[in-house]
Amino acid sequence: MSKPFYVKIDVPQELVDASYEALRQAKQTGKIRKGTNESTKAVERGTAKLVVISEDVDPPEVVAHLPILCDEMKIPYVFVPTKQQIGNAIGIDIGASVACIVDAGEDQGMLEKIIEKVSKLKD
Repeated sequence: MSKPFYVKIDVPQELVDASYEALRQAKQTGKIRKGTNESTKAVERGTAKLVVISEDVDPPEVVAHLPILCDEMKIPYVFVPTKQQIGNAIGIDIGASVACIVDAGEDQGMLEKIIEKVSKLKD
């Protein structure tokens, strides 16, 4: 299956796994926003530290604006294969098309490493 039109970078599996883990940790000890609306607001307000966007969103227009908005606001984002795994990472029973970390909590170091790797991917 080909990637949706809004997916601009290929993210290695280790970075995908690290993103899920960062979401898990932020859910427990920090602060997250889940869903397209909450995540978009966090990006617009400049409070999001990392945005995790699913590749299997249907219709894709639901999240297509986020990479553009994140680039504009200079907020790092990463693409992951499934929304179900985002849902699992943040502790909900259904999939989430987008989630973002607002406060990393105790795992700030992991978040900084992910952001560093994402910036290298874009270069």
